[in-house]
Amino acid sequence: MRVLVVEDEQRLADAIARGLRAEGMAVDVAYDGTEGHEKSTYTRYDVVVLDRDLPGMHGDELLAELVSSGDITRVLMLTASSGLDARVEGLSAGADDYLAKPFAFPELVARVRALGRRATPAAPPVLRAGDVELDPAKRLVFRGGNAVELTRKEFGVLEVLMSAAGTVVSSEELLERVWDENADPFTTTVRVTVMTLRRKLGEPGMIDTVVGAGYRVSADAAE
Repeated sequence: MRVLVVEDEQRLADAIARGLRAEGMAVDVAYDGTEGHEKSTYTRYDVVVLDRDLPGMHGDELLAELVSSGDITRVLMLTASSGLDARVEGLSAGADDYLAKPFAFPELVARVRALGRRATPAAPPVLRAGDVELDPAKRLVFRGGNAVELTRKEFGVLEVLMSAAGTVVSSEELLERVWDENADPFTTTVRVTVMTLRRKLGEPGMIDTVVGAGYRVSADAAE
């Protein structure tokens, strides 16, 4: 899942980003509304965690831009105000969810995950391909009933491929969905991650390489 955090309190923004990355998400950060607008223009995010009172472009204005773009990006608005009127204003303006500061981080994670599921085509709570099961919420993978220990990036790649249900996913798309803006587009990290993922999943192999196009879950496993 690709997330953009737009928050002018730098320590809070960085703390949110670190926490979401620890949950396996690819996170970019903007410290004002103008920077947030620029990043959201060039990158498709599943979820934007948006502070309302921002320097540069105000959070309400950025929200309006996100809504008018027609993208499937979901917006979780953060605000220091917990009053009913403020919540109604934010939701009426197009925010998909609303969280008042201070907030419990587990609640933020749960809300971001819920919005992320709404930003992509509907998928079952547990993904299955052949004898492989992946539980996005619990961050668990099983093959043939046995737990498979994966790194965050390996888990993210497998989740994207299994969600694609047999369609081809390019290396560029994997880099965009699983890593963040600091990833080198010319790196071999996707190829290396897929290689180690295949090794950990074992035989029979379930990830096919489509030369010149990308990767997909094998037809047998996708059925």
